[in-house]
Amino acid sequence: MSGERRPLADRPLTEPHPSRLSPEHPDRARILAAHDAALAAGEAGYLDPESGLFVLSAGFLARRGTCCGRGCRHCPYVDDPQSG
Repeated sequence: MSGERRPLADRPLTEPHPSRLSPEHPDRARILAAHDAALAAGEAGYLDPESGLFVLSAGFLARRGTCCGRGCRHCPYVDDPQSG
């Protein structure tokens, strides 16, 4: 999928696909709060509250304009578990 231009998935940028962040994930609320803060501030991403790793925001990924195919948590292009 690298570099492939596709339309954004039909869901808000605030809502990751369940295949990327399960609704049952124990830190889901903290992850989404950190992601929402990054989106609101127009930042490229946030520090994951569990791992401390930098995670790209859906806004940044959407502005990039293409799916890299690396399985990003907040990929705004994935619309089914097999894509993105």
